[in-house]
This record gives sequence, C-alpha cells and structure tokens, in this order.
Amino acid sequence: MTVRFFAAAAAAAGTPERVVPLAAVPAADGYDAGTLGALVAYLGSAQGSAAPTASAAPAAITAPSLARVLGRSSFLLNEVNVRDRTRPLAVGDTVDVLPPFAGG
Repeated sequence: MTVRFFAAAAAAAGTPERVVPLAAVPAADGYDAGTLGALVAYLGSAQGSAAPTASAAPAAITAPSLARVLGRSSFLLNEVNVRDRTRPLAVGDTVDVLPPFAGG
C-alpha cells in the first residue's frame, strides 16, 4: 500500500510518500495486523520509521517525531476520511496522513 505524508507528517517521516507492504504491518497496540491502527503503530515505531538520509539530516533535526505527529493526525483511506482504526487495509490502498494544519 502507499502511505502519503503531508506537511509536518512529511517532515517527520523524511519523505512525502512510502510504500509499505501490507504483510509488514503486524498486530500492535491492540489492533489486528493489517488495520489502520496497526499501520499507525508500525509507522510510529523505530521499525516503521525510515532512517533520514544525509540530505535530509538538517530537516530531521528540527522535525517532530513521526509517532507524535501520527497521534494528532487524521487519515484518509483511498481519499475517504476514516476514523475507525480497526478498519482493515488491503493491497493497493492509499493512506493519507494529514496532520493538523494552521491557518484558514
């Protein structure tokens, strides 16, 4: 599946997009494997966080942790808002991570 990060989430992830194999999303934090909640836990863990590259190092120093941003974010699943973190994910899905935005 494809995970797209926006604004502060992209800064924290060190990338605007990441491909995550569904099989790589284990059960976590009380969520079944392959669910939105398990994906959020996986992405916020050291295993799911990409190591910053040398070119991304300065941004990584000032970026908030991905786990912290994920805790405050909203999620779209295939362009539809989803709040139910028990929602199963499928191969080919796109998950958008939308942190709180300032302004108006």
